[in-house]
Amino acid sequence: MDTATVNQKHKEYIFPCVTNYYETPLAIKEGEGLYIRDWEGNKYLDFFGGILTVSIGHCQTEIVEEIQDQIHTLQHSSTLYPNYPMVMLAEKLAQITPGRLRKSFFTNSGTEANETAIVAAQLHTGVKEIIALRHSYHGRSILASNLTGHASWRAAAGTAIPGITHAVSPYCFRCAFGLTYPSCDVRCARDIEELIKTTTSGKIAAFIAEPIQGVGGFITPPKEYFQVAAGIVRKYGGLFISDEVQTGFGRTGTKWFGIEHWGVEPDMMTFAKGLANGSPIGATIATPEVADSFKASSISTFGGNPVSMRAGIATINYMEKHNLPEHVEKVGNYLKDKLLELQDKYSLIGEVRGMGLILGMELVKEKKEPAVNEILQLFENTKKKGLLIGKGGLYGNVVRITPPMTVEKSHIAEAVKILDQSFADI
Repeated sequence: MDTATVNQKHKEYIFPCVTNYYETPLAIKEGEGLYIRDWEGNKYLDFFGGILTVSIGHCQTEIVEEIQDQIHTLQHSSTLYPNYPMVMLAEKLAQITPGRLRKSFFTNSGTEANETAIVAAQLHTGVKEIIALRHSYHGRSILASNLTGHASWRAAAGTAIPGITHAVSPYCFRCAFGLTYPSCDVRCARDIEELIKTTTSGKIAAFIAEPIQGVGGFITPPKEYFQVAAGIVRKYGGLFISDEVQTGFGRTGTKWFGIEHWGVEPDMMTFAKGLANGSPIGATIATPEVADSFKASSISTFGGNPVSMRAGIATINYMEKHNLPEHVEKVGNYLKDKLLELQDKYSLIGEVRGMGLILGMELVKEKKEPAVNEILQLFENTKKKGLLIGKGGLYGNVVRITPPMTVEKSHIAEAVKILDQSFADI
């Protein structure tokens, strides 16, 4: 087998909506730790981690051993029967999440986790209307894509779900009001009240938001944002859902979950991606009273799958054993400082933002015009030199850098050197 054959079969047998990076897509054969190899044996340093999913490294031995043991013990049973790994992971999530969050519902993905949270909020409040954010991403189903604030990710479903209103994103680099922080008095958050008064019935079921907007290009809100926004939402009867699919489990540094940096306790949180280091998983956790409002029969055939649950437990145990949130804070600060040095060197980098190991660089030309062609060239350059990075933002001009959280300063030095050379070659 070789890359050309894999790519040819991908084109022939896979839906064309499954798009790939690079002019010649990279067909990955194997991975170990922070590195992957293609079918020709070329080695790449992975600084995107399967879209923040390979949270502690490819084929991490301790996780693989737990998965193998579980496969030989019990591979599947469905949620019609309680299983030990599922209840143990639920207990662990209740222990490490903030506030009064306690009861979980397990699914296969972040899309399903967000759908579960929305339905639970609607059942608990008796209201259907939802506030989401522009530039957000919440999944690929009809409901989740309607929550999403990107036209390109809504195109297939269209605007099919009524009662969803999108508030202005806390995108300081491109403020929708033309203001500057902090003199703006966090206008983007305060505008939610007028949004509710003018575009809803005056009562809402929930406000769903990512602490740092992922697909949106790692848009990072001001420190006051969520305190103000959540206060307004609760004033009008709504719950606050923190979508932690990308920011959860130490990724932002110091804290276990992104929203903890803003000092707000959510009524629900949703997870996926890094929770099980690559095994398919989704989870919704809620306060007891919200969870207990969901009494109608429901099932997720593969939600709570013992193998994925065991992988989730093993991943969290590894993170606790190695104190990864603190490690992420240290290496994340080091990485961000290095990216800021690149910003000083290259005018193409308009802003460096994010925290921990969820960092973005927005590439721009004059007057903040999105540098769309330049980021494509950067991707080709970094690939040739052996570095994998991610891309996002409404215009596709934001570099997303999210290595596995086991990254060390030596890996960062290697990555930054490649980035420096790749920017110089543009």
